[in-house]
Amino acid sequence: MNQNKIIIITAPSGAGKTTIVHYLLQKYPHQLSFSVSATTRPPRENEQNGKDYYFLNKEIFQQKIQQNQFVEWEMVYEGKYYGTLQAELERIWKTGKIPVLDIDVKGALHIQRRYPESSYSVFIQPPSVKELKNRLESRGTETLESLEARINKASYELSFKDHFNYTIVNNNLEDACREAEKIITAIVRG
Repeated sequence: MNQNKIIIITAPSGAGKTTIVHYLLQKYPHQLSFSVSATTRPPRENEQNGKDYYFLNKEIFQQKIQQNQFVEWEMVYEGKYYGTLQAELERIWKTGKIPVLDIDVKGALHIQRRYPESSYSVFIQPPSVKELKNRLESRGTETLESLEARINKASYELSFKDHFNYTIVNNNLEDACREAEKIITAIVRG
């Protein structure tokens, strides 16, 4: 098994994981690299293919599943697939950096099982489900149905927080970033 390190940042949608990931990538530009996930969902405004996600159509995504090109994949929401390509991890390891995965809870659990000796996982916990709902509503990107689906999923995902190496409660974003930085410093140096 490849002993290259993997850092997993996971959380329910809206808990702040992507903001924390961007903070860590800025703090450690020579040690860390963002692992670009693949998805079948359409790009949001300002998202770029190959930078934010690899935007694939459903047929190509399913073909890559059949060819075992993913280290993890999920149908996160009905008809919307997300996954981490093996080639993406290899690309980052070849540069001598540690891939940072910003992925959902199920995907994070899969990566931990696949790489038990070399993965380090950080669960970002929202202060409450109510606060999470407020954050998602303030984004303005959700329909009533998608908001409800995300809240139900978040409640379920919170039940897995004890399956990860570290948990950070994101009451205050600056504090959560500093806490994540301490954890990542130990992993990078370790």
